[in-house]
Amino acid sequence: MIVCVCKSVSDRTIRASLQSGASTFDELQFELGVATCCGKCEETVRDLVAACGACTSLCGPGTHPARHVAPASVEFYERKAA
Repeated sequence: MIVCVCKSVSDRTIRASLQSGASTFDELQFELGVATCCGKCEETVRDLVAACGACTSLCGPGTHPARHVAPASVEFYERKAA
């Protein structure tokens, strides 16, 4: 299955790269160019890295840095008629 449409990178290519020594999302980004254009494939690539256990020593099991970002606070202001 094609994971990164922008760079035509498949899940097989990502898994092969992980088996060949890439161990982090950043290394895959540098080597394959995934998630460097539109970014829509980032979550899937991170899931593949986690599934292969490549980043377990760096990130911890089941940890995805992009998913643990605290939501930004939003304030609403009442608009008053002039």
